[in-house]
Amino acid sequence: MQTVAERILEYARTLPEGALIGAKDALHLGSRAAVDQALKRLSERNELMRLAHGFYVLPVKTRFGVRAPQAEKVVQALAATRAETIVPHGAAAANALGLTTQVPTKLVYLTSGPDRELKLGAQTVEVKHAPEWMLFPAKPAAGQAIRALEWLGKRQANDALRVLKQKLSAETLQDLIAVRPALPAWMSKSISQSLLSYG
Repeated sequence: MQTVAERILEYARTLPEGALIGAKDALHLGSRAAVDQALKRLSERNELMRLAHGFYVLPVKTRFGVRAPQAEKVVQALAATRAETIVPHGAAAANALGLTTQVPTKLVYLTSGPDRELKLGAQTVEVKHAPEWMLFPAKPAAGQAIRALEWLGKRQANDALRVLKQKLSAETLQDLIAVRPALPAWMSKSISQSLLSYG
């Protein structure tokens, strides 16, 4: 007969890369106490990776050895299972938009949920709570521009917006103009000056 740990491992192997496994996700495989014990044991044997308190993931086996799941997939799974909005930090957004050549050294995401630190093997992923205006999931391109502007700050905002005016679609520029009331005063003013001025 299979042990609870074996059942959890078998179940984990059916999930996509980066899927989170917590005690609540595995209650169909055993009692809460048995599941808690099994998760702890699997983590100690390195068959599951402990991400944070109560969160585990299955390591990815490749022909080169075992690696942690991709951070992006883990973050997407966290967003989906915890009903949170999670988006890349402003430094990553500025880099993706070509507003800086600086590559972020740390992986940082912004969330509507609580602050967390996830351990993915040797890598630490920070998930920081952010105000709603920095998350804008419904308008992803405009949201990315807003996070980049917030990271660059007031002094560089107008220069950045001149670049964005050439790069972003007309629809995204209209989205940026439309969300001004929700933004900090300095950013709203910069968007008005840069995107609504004539010429």
